[in-house]
Amino acid sequence: MSFVDPSKPFVERLSAFIADPQAVVDLRSYFGIGLPPDSVAYTGSRFEHLAGGGDRPEVADRFTAEDLVAVQTLSVTVPAPVALDILEGPLGAQLSGLLHVIPRDIDMVEADAGVVADGSPADQAWHLLCAQYGVDWVIAGKLLARKRPRLLPVYDKVVRCALGRPRPSFWLALHAALRADDRALHRQLLALRQVAGVPETMSALRVCDVAVWMNHRAEGHACPR
Repeated sequence: MSFVDPSKPFVERLSAFIADPQAVVDLRSYFGIGLPPDSVAYTGSRFEHLAGGGDRPEVADRFTAEDLVAVQTLSVTVPAPVALDILEGPLGAQLSGLLHVIPRDIDMVEADAGVVADGSPADQAWHLLCAQYGVDWVIAGKLLARKRPRLLPVYDKVVRCALGRPRPSFWLALHAALRADDRALHRQLLALRQVAGVPETMSALRVCDVAVWMNHRAEGHACPR
């Protein structure tokens, strides 16, 4: 795929990655679909579904050790002191309180923009991790994406390089893009998921993230995952 013009609107830049025929190939490679027996899928293919998923009802409103391992499949590690605080300390209690009011069973495209806006419980959780506890912004985002994979996207440096830093936030820009033109992009992601043979239990947001990340990384923007 050729370089995506950064001057184009966010939705056009994102659509270009999703519409690229390479997206099907990349998704199948990432999730290990149809690969030879001696081939290995990316570890990140287990991020959402490890141990039944971070949003399963019995653990949806608290972080577990399984969530910390899941984040490691995306090549980041929560610092040990923070991890212990999440599992056993006041940070975990604060995050649980916020998770309790962040919708669990809704896709981003269906949610009101206020659910991912500045000041929302999701935004508060992100800032709690980053501003008060010094967690890297990429790690904080991946932790939240593990708990709410249908609502909150994975957003790392490769995706930021590909799509930029939209204002007022990536979450709101993605939300608007998914809802534009009668939700055309969301429907495009669902179709891509089906064509690639990715299970329907994989969120549209994760399909989007992988398609962009794999394509942009292949263009020379390498980053471990």
